[in-house]
Amino acid sequence: MATYLITGSNRGIGLEYCRQLKERGDEVIATCRVSSSELDSLEIRVESGVDVTSGSSVLNLKDKIKEIPIDVLIQNAGIAEFNSLSDLDPESVLRQFEVNALSPLCFTHSFLENMREGSKVILMTSRMGSIDDNTSGGSYGYRMSKSALCMAGKSLSIDLKSRGILVAILHPGLVSTRMTGFTTHGITPKESVNGLLARIDSLTIDNSGTFWHSNGDILPW
Repeated sequence: MATYLITGSNRGIGLEYCRQLKERGDEVIATCRVSSSELDSLEIRVESGVDVTSGSSVLNLKDKIKEIPIDVLIQNAGIAEFNSLSDLDPESVLRQFEVNALSPLCFTHSFLENMREGSKVILMTSRMGSIDDNTSGGSYGYRMSKSALCMAGKSLSIDLKSRGILVAILHPGLVSTRMTGFTTHGITPKESVNGLLARIDSLTIDNSGTFWHSNGDILPW
């Protein structure tokens, strides 16, 4: 049994992570800004009021769980604001950088004391952060912030290797959630998380720092 700390847990992929991990018997600490009835019904530890962009919020959480070893830290919290070149909004771009890239890095740094050899850091990114895979343009803030998160993950995998802490950079697939407008072209959160957990379970020191699709494909940078 492992202990998982998950950000952005009140809905979508984060909620499904909590559900599947609870079902398989793992310990879950679910964090979010505001909880939901679905999350509360899982009867796991929920820490609401956690905003990944707020230093005081993160330090408050750290104080609450300072004695708990974290086996897997899943950085799932994120936002998507799909601004195009014609309606470019610098404030939106900066906001996405803060939530999607800088905050996961700072959050990870804050909880390194809770990790030990064999612990895992999971960064939920997107193939929209792949430069090589970009064939449609647009979505400047989202794409740029996810590219930055991928770079942070690669650097973390190198810097944490000597401590035996592993890092995975994961794309969930196109998932039918509120963030994607419940697209009918996507997979379900259940299917996505099934694949994501398979990637997490197979993470080793040899493949740490890999940019994966939930289906197991290695994605281009």
